[in-house]
Amino acid sequence: MLSQGNGLLVGELSLSACREKLESRTMGRLGVNVDALPVVLPVNYVVDGDSIVIRTVPGTKLTAAMSEAVVAFEIDDYDPEFAMGWSVLVQGRSREITQKDRLDSVRSLPLPHVTVGGATDRFIEVDLEIVTGRCIEPLEDADSSEQA
Repeated sequence: MLSQGNGLLVGELSLSACREKLESRTMGRLGVNVDALPVVLPVNYVVDGDSIVIRTVPGTKLTAAMSEAVVAFEIDDYDPEFAMGWSVLVQGRSREITQKDRLDSVRSLPLPHVTVGGATDRFIEVDLEIVTGRCIEPLEDADSSEQA
């Protein structure tokens, strides 16, 4: 479905297109609440089954995950030269991965090792509960299409 506004077409991406885009990237943004204020943090991630896995160290992200908070995860791309882009948003519960079998599995995923002040790395999982995506492209000029 496309809608028109400010000379741009805005459309929805299918679930499969969203998933494809999520699997094509390794850097995203995790949105969490800290003391009732929104905080958005850059993270490395990988899609594993029906979840996003993030390697982190103790701190804001891990604290939010440990409370099974509802978080937002977002990736996007935009080309200003062609006024084209897309965005994928995931909303879901986060949790720290603590089960030994699951930890063994995620440690083999292609995620960079995180070291901050000697802290050991930990893993967060965000369920792919609600996944939405949008694409943006320039609206063709009606006059030029009539002349063609």
